[in-house]
Amino acid sequence: MSGRGLFGPVAVTCAAIMVVLGSLVSGEGPSVPDDLAVRWVERTFGRDTDLLRLLVLPTEAYVLIPVAVLAAVLCLIGRRRLEAALTIVGPLIAILANTWVLKPLFDRWKYTYLAYPSGHTVALVAVLTVLVLLARPGVATAVMATVGAVVLCGVTIGMIGLGYHYLTDVVGGTLFAVATVCATWMLLSWAARRRAPVPSDG
Repeated sequence: MSGRGLFGPVAVTCAAIMVVLGSLVSGEGPSVPDDLAVRWVERTFGRDTDLLRLLVLPTEAYVLIPVAVLAAVLCLIGRRRLEAALTIVGPLIAILANTWVLKPLFDRWKYTYLAYPSGHTVALVAVLTVLVLLARPGVATAVMATVGAVVLCGVTIGMIGLGYHYLTDVVGGTLFAVATVCATWMLLSWAARRRAPVPSDG
């Protein structure tokens, strides 16, 4: 993976922005950007629920789990055990921390469920971030990042249109997922270096 020295600053920056945004929307209904996003989606896509559900499809567990497992298997075949661990551990930590810590902490409700950060988004972006990090530096990374951005835009439109989440929920979920995966990679790399045998002077 390239840009290893950037993981720390990226993780800290994303986490900090997520916390600030969460503090602004905590316990609140839709913000001005949320209202504008809803109006734009309704004006542009109308009530085409079939299309909106299709756009949200990449966030479903039956899509994300096979993708993550396949990536982990390919890493193991290529003897990239650390990357294989990241593929499973990174998204898992992000999902669990979001569900059990962040959502209750920020206490932002949409209808009958806690909405910030968006769990759909956390799961999707965590897996996408792992795939971007696993891609070979250069064109492959750029292609994977572009595809991921397009998928995320589609998912955002779908979730807003179906009323699943506010725009700010999606932004918060994106920031937290990126921060968690980057931090997890740093911790796994540190643990691997700690376990590595020290060369003998003899």
